[in-house]
Amino acid sequence: MNALSGKVIVVIGGTTGLGLSGAKACAAAGARVVVVGRDAEHASAAVAEIGRDQALAIVGDATLPATSEQAVALAVEAFGRLDGLYHVAGGSGRRFGDGPLESISDEGWQTTLRWNLDSLFYSNRAAVRRLVQQDTGGSILNMSSVLADSPAPRYFTTHAYATSKAAIVGLTRASAAYYAPRGIRFNVLAPGLVETPMSVRAQDDEAIMSYIATKQPLAGGRIGHPTDLDAAVVYFLSEAASFVTGQVLKVDGGWSVSEGR
Repeated sequence: MNALSGKVIVVIGGTTGLGLSGAKACAAAGARVVVVGRDAEHASAAVAEIGRDQALAIVGDATLPATSEQAVALAVEAFGRLDGLYHVAGGSGRRFGDGPLESISDEGWQTTLRWNLDSLFYSNRAAVRRLVQQDTGGSILNMSSVLADSPAPRYFTTHAYATSKAAIVGLTRASAAYYAPRGIRFNVLAPGLVETPMSVRAQDDEAIMSYIATKQPLAGGRIGHPTDLDAAVVYFLSEAASFVTGQVLKVDGGWSVSEGR
């Protein structure tokens, strides 16, 4: 219950879905959090849900470098320090033209990488600069996807998205190696299909959900819930993971080890 007592965590994409669930779990474990999201109404609701004594919000676009810089600055100003970053923000560029390689539009490619990779680069850079300055160590946890290395070509054919999520693993592991002597850890969560606003297309498709029943066979073959990742989020951001860096943890209901039918 107190795994994050005294910690200050910034959650990029922390006002809805996986990010909000993770931010609430961090607060429940004793952390104070700064959540970042695009929508002012969602941001206000998130702070109320987490607890106004433990949470602050920034409304901004994660694809702009200033947003993460402002979030880190607010954490330090309001709570005195930064201990960790959880980056969740991203999205599917399908409606902009992401798809199989041969048909990806320039806009689909650029939008998808901007949402998923540029935003993460900006947040990781802002956080690590502060952690180096503090010389206190810390933890950075990034969100990838099982699609980074476990394709499902029948139903999930957004190749720019898979590329961006694979690149997150590369950046995370390179950073983990470089910053380990400073006590700054970098790790990755790679979920399967989870019930979030981004996955509505899949949730509404009977064929996909039938496939998920065999592709994610744990817990009765259900879609994941945001809370399924919460324990891992708290673990990686806590001192319990002080000897762990450069790792990718798949929280995928068995996706990556199941054929799916």
